[in-house]
This record gives sequence, C-alpha cells and structure tokens, in this order.
Amino acid sequence: MATDRDFIDYVSEQAALGDRLTRRKMFGEYALYVDGKVVAFACDNSLFVKPSAAAATLAPKLPQRPPYPGAKDYPVADELLDDSDAIRRLLVETAALMPAPKPGKPAASARRGK
Repeated sequence: MATDRDFIDYVSEQAALGDRLTRRKMFGEYALYVDGKVVAFACDNSLFVKPSAAAATLAPKLPQRPPYPGAKDYPVADELLDDSDAIRRLLVETAALMPAPKPGKPAASARRGK
C-alpha cells in the first residue's frame, strides 16, 4: 500500500520545520529530509526514522520493523506524531548525526562548458 499524501502532509505539519523538511516520492513511498539529509521514510502510512543514537536516546521504546522487504529494522515513530515537540526533536537530532549529502553531478551541458 502506498503512502497517502495526507499522511505526509500531517507529518510535515506536526514536525513544524517549514522549508527545512522536504520530501521525495519514490515508488509510492517517501523519503523525508531535514536540511538535505535523509532522516526518515514514510512507508504504508507509517514513519520509519533512520536508526541512530538520537532514536536510541530520545525514543528507545519505539517498535521496530523494516520499512520495505529486505530492509533492516527501523524505529517506527507513529506514536510520536501527536507530539509535535518530540517528533521535531527526533528528526532534527537524527539529521545532526547524518553525513552531509553528496554533491550532485553537474548537468551534461555544464560539463561541456555550455
């Protein structure tokens, strides 16, 4: 089952991070980014936060399961979605622990000097 746009909108509203929180649709599901860093996935209308020390410290009792077949277990933060401060803090602190995004490759025309 693909994630509903309403679910993504709700997560964004609850996190209250404005333009810092972005999303990219992939295969009917979504990757969520804070400051350009992947921090979570929305799959089957559930929020899977990247495993990190932030999740282990801030929400150690979250259930864990894979977001998609073949994936490792991720903390499922659905129960935090009604607590705007908790979900925002978890996403921001997870982003702080993630590596900076790799720069994209220049477009073909830019590489040729056009």
